[in-house]
Amino acid sequence: MEHFFKLKTYNTSVGTEILAGFTTFFAMSYILFVNPQLLSLTGMPSQAVFLATIIASAAGTLVMGLFANVPYALAPGMGLNAFFTYTVVFALGYSWQQALALVFICGLINILITVTSIRKTIIAAIPQVMQHAISGGIGVFVAYIGLKNAGFLQFTSDSSDILSINEKAYSAHAVVKGVTSVVTGGGIVPALTSFTESGALLALIGLLIMTVLVVKKVPGAVMISIVATTIIGIPMGVTNLSFASSNSLGSAVHQLGTTFGAAFSHAGFGTLFSDSSHILLTLMTIFAFCFSDTFDTIGTFIGTGHRSGIFTDEEIHQLETTKGFATRLDKALVADSVATSIGAVFGTSNTTTYIESAAGIGAGGRTGLTSVTVAILFIISGLFAPIISIVPTQAVAPALILVGVMMASSLKEIDWSDLSEAIPSFMASVVMGLIYNISYGIAAGFIFYCLIKIIEGKIKEIHPMLGVVTVGFILNFIVLAIL
Repeated sequence: MEHFFKLKTYNTSVGTEILAGFTTFFAMSYILFVNPQLLSLTGMPSQAVFLATIIASAAGTLVMGLFANVPYALAPGMGLNAFFTYTVVFALGYSWQQALALVFICGLINILITVTSIRKTIIAAIPQVMQHAISGGIGVFVAYIGLKNAGFLQFTSDSSDILSINEKAYSAHAVVKGVTSVVTGGGIVPALTSFTESGALLALIGLLIMTVLVVKKVPGAVMISIVATTIIGIPMGVTNLSFASSNSLGSAVHQLGTTFGAAFSHAGFGTLFSDSSHILLTLMTIFAFCFSDTFDTIGTFIGTGHRSGIFTDEEIHQLETTKGFATRLDKALVADSVATSIGAVFGTSNTTTYIESAAGIGAGGRTGLTSVTVAILFIISGLFAPIISIVPTQAVAPALILVGVMMASSLKEIDWSDLSEAIPSFMASVVMGLIYNISYGIAAGFIFYCLIKIIEGKIKEIHPMLGVVTVGFILNFIVLAIL
């Protein structure tokens, strides 16, 4: 095992890697319960989505660990599954079978741009200052996720700023039952919670425990804190020991036949391009899927890999000169691209590399053994879903906060006194976290970087691929506005 994963080369151990795997898994295990809830709104059987989520996550993560030997985990992406449900199916009127076909095509395109070296050329084209900004931005984003999941924040919106409830235009006189989503405008105001809620109080206790253990450099600090916080949450009423779960392996296997291969059925590919008036819309939707998926992954790899040393500067520079899959980053891009198509075959939205992998990396994960551990935990999660679900989000949130703090240190490499660096760096870092989207943060950074270079008469300093990608981002925003 030490020889296969090169544990000594990467200065780690079996125990550290396994603990990191557990940390990553518990940081992202919520997807097992959230993804079926979200995709089932389209008419997909939730139990089938539950099992498809497990299969796609385990398969993608296993390939990442065994082929690329890096500590990243994959699962159906949050945001992409919302786009699948609310935009593609609800707003555009595609059936869920057609939506799966779109996801499968996106996966094939990702494989194509990976094996033809387009994706790694994009990474190599990103300027050093933007790499630092993206890395720091991922830290801000991860910490913000942690603060939100911990319940430390509360949001207040004036009724005049509410735009829609349950995807329908808001009316002050309308009676709404069973609120599932609220979209509000710029009038929403974040504030610190009063800590009267037991969940937020538990997260605060967990954060204090984890901070002490991490500062004292206690081995397994993150995992110890998660377990301790979960136990403390029992008398506080936050940790639910009822072991009740709507997801069971038996019913999931029975329902999987409905979604498995549905993308290739008559209701999927059979009708996807049958209406010539919708072909342009279909192509734009595929473009939107691919762009978001691609840059979420690139942002995660650069952000977490650059800061931790998993992907060195030399590896990133080699991307343009080496052929094939010479580096771990090359192989990681392949593993990520394959996962989306696998997920679509079984019945779930785009499978992508998870930003929560940063929690395991922060716990010491440096090799594919961390990923293999996560994959194994996904495989057995079908049997132990009720047990897994007792770990409250408040127990995992402190890990995300502290990992975000560690990653934000990349921002010190930026010359903030030079506005030509500071403005695009701010867009790609702080804005990334505030708008809660990796791809859009990168887009804002790239657009302002190119704009400033043009203004300064330094257009030749813009890598051709960076220019093409920036134009692509602008087109993507136009497409999303049209959709």
